[in-house]
Amino acid sequence: MPATLEQVTKEAMDLSPRQKLALAEFLLESADAAIDPEAEAAWDGEIRDRIQAIDEGRVVGVSYEDVMRSAEARLVP
Repeated sequence: MPATLEQVTKEAMDLSPRQKLALAEFLLESADAAIDPEAEAAWDGEIRDRIQAIDEGRVVGVSYEDVMRSAEARLVP
């Protein structure tokens, strides 16, 4: 019978820090293998377009502090 996610997570929490890092690396690498190449190419294009828009001055960035202030104002009653 396969282990549930809850069981696996509980067991993973008992690993040493080094073992947790090795497990995390393995999981991330396995997730990368499942990435759709077309989706990855589309995101690469989007990233290039956004960087170019910033470099050309067509858009202006927002500071981290301003983003966090705005998010907090929306989330905190």
